[in-house]
Amino acid sequence: MIGFAALALLAGMLVSLSRQINGRLALSTSAWESSFWNHIVGLGFITLAALVFGGLFAGAPQDAPWWAYLGGPVGVVFIAAGSWLIARIGAAQTALLIIAGQMISGVVIDIIMGTAGNTWARVTGVTLILAGMWVARSARD
Repeated sequence: MIGFAALALLAGMLVSLSRQINGRLALSTSAWESSFWNHIVGLGFITLAALVFGGLFAGAPQDAPWWAYLGGPVGVVFIAAGSWLIARIGAAQTALLIIAGQMISGVVIDIIMGTAGNTWARVTGVTLILAGMWVARSARD
């Protein structure tokens, strides 16, 4: 379990670093162009990694439903929005708002999918996180 938690923390730090790097690129280009270059360089990286380690085409993509491929367009919008926001509201505020959006959508998806757990505890937890973000933001203004 510790390994999974460490990997999740590392992934979170990499998201923050990636947003900061793309935000800087967006200052020199645009949010859309920054997203474009992010994906082109990422494609090159995953291709190289697959050539070195293998396993890029190990699944059965034809078995996935059509909507499973919408992650790409959603990712483009996410990266472009993050790149645009970083330059305007900063890395910390952008990260907090992205996390808030993830928490809200996670609770909604859990409710829709009927995932086991206490819905009220989840909603309360997200509400407390959002309230904490609002208090932290208000203290700076």
